[in-house]
Amino acid sequence: MKKIKGLVCSKCGKMVDETVMYNCSDCGTEGTLDVIYDMDLVKKELTKEYLLNNDDKNIWRYMPILPLETKEGVAPLQIGWTPLYEAPRLEKAFNIKKVFVKDEGRNPTASFKDRATAVGVAKAIELKKDIMCAASTGNAASSLSGFAACMGIKNYIFVPKNIPEAKLAQLLVFGSNVILVDGDYDTAFDFCLKAVDHFGWYNRSCAINPYLCEGKKTAAFEICEQLGFEVPDKVIMSVGDGCSISSVWKGFKEFYDLGLIDKVPTMVSVQANGSNPVNRTYRRNSREFDYVPPSTIADSISVGVPRNGYKALNALRDSKGITVDVSDDEILSAITELARYTGVFGEPAGVTSFAGLKKLVEQGLIGEDETVVFVVSGSGLKDVKSAQKAVTRPELVKPDMEELIKYLKVN
Repeated sequence: MKKIKGLVCSKCGKMVDETVMYNCSDCGTEGTLDVIYDMDLVKKELTKEYLLNNDDKNIWRYMPILPLETKEGVAPLQIGWTPLYEAPRLEKAFNIKKVFVKDEGRNPTASFKDRATAVGVAKAIELKKDIMCAASTGNAASSLSGFAACMGIKNYIFVPKNIPEAKLAQLLVFGSNVILVDGDYDTAFDFCLKAVDHFGWYNRSCAINPYLCEGKKTAAFEICEQLGFEVPDKVIMSVGDGCSISSVWKGFKEFYDLGLIDKVPTMVSVQANGSNPVNRTYRRNSREFDYVPPSTIADSISVGVPRNGYKALNALRDSKGITVDVSDDEILSAITELARYTGVFGEPAGVTSFAGLKKLVEQGLIGEDETVVFVVSGSGLKDVKSAQKAVTRPELVKPDMEELIKYLKVN
């Protein structure tokens, strides 16, 4: 028996056959698809006992509810089972019962995108696809680049001209064929789609390929397990295309449907003021996205058109979600504040979730008795230039004790 029942369109709700590669035929590229499982079949294997006795500390422990038939394409890298740190200093500062930070910078290429790529590459190998491609502002690109190198898959990466140098360096080190597009992310994304149509390459883009979100949802499974199957009241995530928040919501919902948890959390979408299409649309109770050119220091969530916007709206609606917008100044401040309170160094998009937590506290939208998890989606080493903007470079001190004493008195 096959565990996948089919794929459902996030926009119109139409169920399509698993053989459909990317989109709903009625809705086009807006009709991104969700994988639907035969839960009666999954329940026979995925139980608490199965998980408690499973020594795999990676995303493959969840194989019964991942869209793969075999482990043929499983990469020999440590993917997932990232730390979930309790943050007692934040609990005290914010007067919240429990605050946890999920540090996704611990993945192989230092971002949350590795969960998606691991499944995407495995699926490509299962489908006998020998060339993959992706459009990305950086993290998805470096993720595909690293996993493709590991598994020996040729790949083409379409990136905007303003990609951070550290992320571009990763692509070149891993040996990808980089297409540096003269334009922004939306331009690179559309160009990548044209190349997919022309060459028939397998598209890794999480905002198109339905199987990529299946990797990201494993973060929700881990949070449940790491909290002893207790569910946080709120899960706070930075949002760009909408893939991550919708995937994590899907994970919580699936664990609930399997009877592994007894409630689901409220999902919180945090976007930059200059790039907030999901939040704008949700707040006006609409299903129509209006395009505004994006402008934010957080390149990984700099999006004018949310390619998985309908999935994100569905996740917010179904979880009775909350939206928060933050400024670039608040994001820069969050880089240093998060690091100094928790020891976790996040890139701008990664710490946007923490900036959102701060704003929720200021607005009185988190109760003292609540448990909150926020996800830091990428390492600060991904974008050192932005981190440098958040700090002051120290003065040069001569190696002389009198000079040091003078310096310490002033500083």
